Amino acid sequence: MKSLLLAIGAAGLAGAALAASPPAATPAYTVLKPADFQKTIDGKPVSLYVIRNRAGLSVAITNYGARIEQILVPDRNGRLGDIAQGFASIDGVLQGEASMGAFIGRYANRIAKGQFTLEGKSYQLAINDLATAPAPPRQNTLHGGKKGSRFVVFDARQLSPSSVEMAYVFKDGEENFPGTVPVRVVYTLGNDNSLTIEWESAADDKTSVANYTQHTFFNLSGDLGSSIYDHVLTLNASKVLESDATLVPDGKVKPVAGTVLDFTKPKPIGRDIETKVPELIGAGGYDFSFVIDGWKPGNTGLLLAGRVHEPKSGRILEVWTTEPGVQFYSGNFLDGSAPKDVGKGGAVFKFRSGFCLEASHYPDSVNHPEFPTTTLKPGEWYTGKIVYRFLTDKAK
Repeated sequence: MKSLLLAIGAAGLAGAALAASPPAATPAYTVLKPADFQKTIDGKPVSLYVIRNRAGLSVAITNYGARIEQILVPDRNGRLGDIAQGFASIDGVLQGEASMGAFIGRYANRIAKGQFTLEGKSYQLAINDLATAPAPPRQNTLHGGKKGSRFVVFDARQLSPSSVEMAYVFKDGEENFPGTVPVRVVYTLGNDNSLTIEWESAADDKTSVANYTQHTFFNLSGDLGSSIYDHVLTLNASKVLESDATLVPDGKVKPVAGTVLDFTKPKPIGRDIETKVPELIGAGGYDFSFVIDGWKPGNTGLLLAGRVHEPKSGRILEVWTTEPGVQFYSGNFLDGSAPKDVGKGGAVFKFRSGFCLEASHYPDSVNHPEFPTTTLKPGEWYTGKIVYRFLTDKAK
């Protein structure tokens, strides 16, 4: 960990040097209006909740999918900018990219062929990961199925000016998963310019499975349609899960050293992304689950998953988590098409204009007993936390 922090510290200085010339102007951010998010969906009211800290940062979240629609943070000159891709109305959200900004459950990431066995009983889930390109045809369950938490209305409650609670109960048999599993998610914006997403969940009546994450698409430049290639990424991960052609782990863990997946030292996202190697060709870019260094079973403390520096604005994002893995996704399926990829202020979310760092348990853990477990016995709790820490490279 110490070597990683030293490396990313050096990268910050390098990024500051690169940004010595005046940065190009970025679009002004869009002011979101709660009235534009008011709607009744599945008989439940939807709205927009805004949390703020004393420094003027703000985060806007809708209870439809517990989605983050906006994050306003300063650049190195103190100018606020929007760094989260999203939409200016609930109608935009409904037509938009399915996972953008959402809290993902009951099961984040992929389950191979939508199948798993639990306590001797086999389950077949909906197949909703059907992409045919660039990889071979896939037939997996993705992010909880056709109507996972991305597409449900959470019960919301503003806890304070800086905190909001979202709650939902996954019913026994919902999306063909077993067991009743309630989840409570709290978003809190701290005065240290951190955004904490903390959840607690439990199996109520029978053995079940659960795996959660937050799926914000970031662009730290504040220009939400621009390329992320110049963003400098460092991952606290010397190993990655080996995946098959359908982007499902095969159970093997391999070192990243000497490969295009090595982000243990700061590297621009675009440096190797076009390299013609099987991993990147099959995934269409980066879409891999990395093993966070230092994680051990029973871990409840925060570990650094990764750090991203955008040299023009000077913004820095650190991702800290209790989870064992982090999925780095480089926005390979954004394509700028309307209405799916046209967001706030008319921003067009073009190919690789947003990146995700999805801290969670590993994909397809239900089919890999060697992975950290995602099984919950009746009465067992699953608690987790993701912290986004916002900084700049401005000299202190």
